[in-house]
Amino acid sequence: MELKNKKVVVVGFARTGQALCDFLLDKEVAQLVVNDKKSENQLEKVDEYRKRGVEFKLGQHRLEFFLEADLIVLSPGVPPLPEILEAREKGIKVISEIELAYHFLSGKIIGITGSNGKSTTTTLIYKMLKNSGLKVHLTGNIGRPLISFVNKSRTDHFIVTEISSFQLEFTEKFRTDISVFLNISPNHLDWHKTYENYIRAKKKLFEQQLPSDAAIINRDDQILWQWRKEKKIELYAFSRKHSVPRGCYLKDSTLWLKLEEELPVIKTQEVKLRGVHNLENIMAATVASSLAGARLPVIKETIRNFRGLEHRLEEVRTINRVLFVNDSKATTVAATIKAVQSYDRPIVLILGGRDKGGDFSPLRRALRNKVKKVLLIGEAKEKIKKAIEGVCPIEETSSFRELVEKGFQAAKPGNVVLLAPACTSWDMFRNFEERGRLFKKEVNYLARKLARRKKG
Repeated sequence: MELKNKKVVVVGFARTGQALCDFLLDKEVAQLVVNDKKSENQLEKVDEYRKRGVEFKLGQHRLEFFLEADLIVLSPGVPPLPEILEAREKGIKVISEIELAYHFLSGKIIGITGSNGKSTTTTLIYKMLKNSGLKVHLTGNIGRPLISFVNKSRTDHFIVTEISSFQLEFTEKFRTDISVFLNISPNHLDWHKTYENYIRAKKKLFEQQLPSDAAIINRDDQILWQWRKEKKIELYAFSRKHSVPRGCYLKDSTLWLKLEEELPVIKTQEVKLRGVHNLENIMAATVASSLAGARLPVIKETIRNFRGLEHRLEEVRTINRVLFVNDSKATTVAATIKAVQSYDRPIVLILGGRDKGGDFSPLRRALRNKVKKVLLIGEAKEKIKKAIEGVCPIEETSSFRELVEKGFQAAKPGNVVLLAPACTSWDMFRNFEERGRLFKKEVNYLARKLARRKKG
């Protein structure tokens, strides 16, 4: 892709936008413009990049900004804005950051996508390869942007990257040598508008693969499993319910890897990650890392030592035999259901935040006889309340301190207070990490308060 003497507009100026500017400034573009709906005082490092020659057009998205460009590059999360779509219709090239990076990267790319479990699976694959002595980079939504690794990548490197539907929406030629498709359920419908559009974006990763590339698909997800019929590809599967011709599956409380031969990987009682969905993530990671050259003993040891990521079923602490769990990353209904299914004891469940356009009614069945009380917070609380009313007691709250205190009051010894919101955090926080950390801070505050009361 030729960039020299082009006028490029970068949309979005968070971490990825800044990485794009760093890359493009080295490519001798004629003009580099950043457009962001936020004002200058809401953004970081504007002065620094302005001194380097970047022009900023902030506070709004206007069609004339885009019509003057030779190329528009979108940061993840930038929606299909009408102005951008109109510019594309008028012949302006519009791509995502990963599409730009793809044209300049060296090495083999392992891409992981799905509605849930991407970060855990991506991290596992990275650790399995790194622990096997292979040269590997962790990139994408979970780490640094893919574009940051262009100058570091070499032909013998592996680039393990978590890929979202946002990023895939504006790709053209982007493809991966190994693709992992974990699951698919309604998500980001506020962005994609329809479930069909969301599926179509995810499917672009599958459609771009060559016959020699490897696709690793969840055998138990019926939407994904149907894709195998559409093209010839090196297909591998993972399953909790079925044996598979090639891939990884669960049988007799043991994960089995079947490639050239069939070998036991690990017994489920040795796995420290909670939840059957994490068994799926582990199986997918095992197949991907094995195809890339990781050694089975190393894979097993990596699984045994892996305790999960922050904000994913993270056990914060136990107070008077009540366990507090931070699953702030559970931003979809499907993720919340999986979180609830991970515990076989009564749960006080915290739900709410900003609605992503999904349907909360599937929670009814999942919560029945599992959740003793629901605490609601945030913009979507009325919508959630209507969807689950009558299943269990519901109480609305206004702060995280109140949530934690009421959760503790509602719980009995042996119960779980679970933050698994089924919503984004953007009504109150910058991201799910900030939400999860506040939850943990309030849990620790409660513990200190109770300890002081006990001493007094």
